[in-house]
Amino acid sequence: MSNSSTSGVGSVGAQPVPARPSTMDAEISLRVDGEVRRLTVDTRTTLLDLLRERLGNTSPKKGCDHGQCGACTVLLDGERALTCLALAVAYDGAEITTADGLAPEGELHPVQQAFLDRDAFQCGYCTPGQICSAVGVLDEVGRGWPSHVTEDLTADVSVDTALTHDEVAERMSGNLCRCAAYVNIVPAVQQAGGVQA
Repeated sequence: MSNSSTSGVGSVGAQPVPARPSTMDAEISLRVDGEVRRLTVDTRTTLLDLLRERLGNTSPKKGCDHGQCGACTVLLDGERALTCLALAVAYDGAEITTADGLAPEGELHPVQQAFLDRDAFQCGYCTPGQICSAVGVLDEVGRGWPSHVTEDLTADVSVDTALTHDEVAERMSGNLCRCAAYVNIVPAVQQAGGVQA
């Protein structure tokens, strides 16, 4: 006698249940602070988590983890980027510079020196992201990029016009400081850009 009541449970007209998605890994290569790193990563890993947890680079900070505070800012292929929103696999072959990588030989980058000179930090948690963002800002100014507060978008962007207090505050607005050290951050960026505030 066939025991069809138990042997065919769930098979009559039923489609096979798909297996749970497995973790997908990918091989990537990154140049982080001048050093080539080859890794196998879960495709869901953010660049921030890869830097901090896999590579031990704690310079970029996990602040909001939603792309709103800027604590995780690094220079990605020379431009400032939020690493908490970036999937590591999307940046295979990229060059990443953290605040640590701005002074590879121990001599401070002009932005780092300006932050010290102007006392542009308090607790320091946001400082690496602020510094990377400031380096990016100065590069953007050097390329003649206007900001949202630039009055004449057709005029040449010069250091004098692009590094006013309002311009620097706007350009750095993606980096928040819970200690409110902005009163010193803006002059630090201006100093690094060669403008006396």
